[in-house]
Amino acid sequence: MGPGLYLDACATSPPAAEVLAAMAEVQARAWANPSSLHGPGLIAAEQLERSRLQIGDLLGCQCGQVVFTSGGSESIHLALLGAAAAMDAGPNPRRLVISAVEHPATLAAARQLQLQAQGWTVAVVPVDRAGLLDLDELARLLMPPTRLVSLIWGQSEVGAVQPIAAAGALCRAAGVPLHVDAVQVLGHQPIAFDQLPVDLLSGAAHKLQGPRGVGLLLLAPGVSLAPQIGGGGQEGGLRSGTEPVPLVAGFAAALQLAADRLQAAGGTDPIASLRDGLLEAVLALPGVQLSGPDPRRHPHQRLPHHLSLLVRGAAGQPLPGRALVRELASLGLAASSGSACSSSGSSASAVLLALGYPEAEAASGLRLSLGPWLHAADLASVPELIQQAIRRVESREP
Repeated sequence: MGPGLYLDACATSPPAAEVLAAMAEVQARAWANPSSLHGPGLIAAEQLERSRLQIGDLLGCQCGQVVFTSGGSESIHLALLGAAAAMDAGPNPRRLVISAVEHPATLAAARQLQLQAQGWTVAVVPVDRAGLLDLDELARLLMPPTRLVSLIWGQSEVGAVQPIAAAGALCRAAGVPLHVDAVQVLGHQPIAFDQLPVDLLSGAAHKLQGPRGVGLLLLAPGVSLAPQIGGGGQEGGLRSGTEPVPLVAGFAAALQLAADRLQAAGGTDPIASLRDGLLEAVLALPGVQLSGPDPRRHPHQRLPHHLSLLVRGAAGQPLPGRALVRELASLGLAASSGSACSSSGSSASAVLLALGYPEAEAASGLRLSLGPWLHAADLASVPELIQQAIRRVESREP
């Protein structure tokens, strides 16, 4: 990982040694195109399907329900645009329902649906101060003309874990397909896809110590999608392009490591105890407060590896989160402010604005996200580093 302390797992995570070893072995042995019919191609095809079978087993579904993509953003686009294109035209307008705290990829796919001039509109379900869905409003919005719902399961900026089982039950009762962005949840809690009231589920390898450049989309039986990338008809005709066999093997290895950790800890992510200790330490700093759900009161409503903070100076003024991130980086601590996948020019977080924070506070967010490479001793210096960063930023603020 290089020098310093890395606390930005929600942006990406350092690949595990076991993942790198699995990828190197597969790259050396199964390097060929898995669509080729000769010996080397068949070796690659067999490896690809073994990885698909392993991933299906780990996520509680059949291997034929697993479609590989280039990452979470592509999976989200395939889910939304592909599901919409596969639907009969029906009466216009047609409506997509999303939450107020979605990932930028979901927002981009929703905009694309609207721009395609096929009668699609978008409705937004509000969230409370902790970033949790208003289920009553979701139920109201499931009336016609809603044809599709997409919800983020684990919110990357404020850590809120949405009640997907309850939301999915509402969607099933209304007969509306549900896509779930599980990018931040994958690897941090057990997932049995076929037991969830969910029709489509997106994930990415690099959030759980797997490689960048590979993601997945899980499909419930009977779900129809129109492919969004044409060509050779790979992935059951749903996603053309030569599959990256070593990356898929790395994804399977990362999921296996995560599953082993969860099983050893009785089904919960052991990183939560480290996170809770860090939370107590940083909240003791003046001017630092928690945003999103409080894991001390509602542990299942927050991602187990996630902390999001709002930071004020001694005079009570919100301090710019991006400035804090830069100062922390100079002190050897990697953290983030807002979504690493957002290119918005505004310093205020759209997610914090949706939670009801005023603009200055919505620009003061600081996110710390942990992973299994960390131990309690590694985190001992974090409060002091944050305090130093606050002093530096405060000295430059008017």
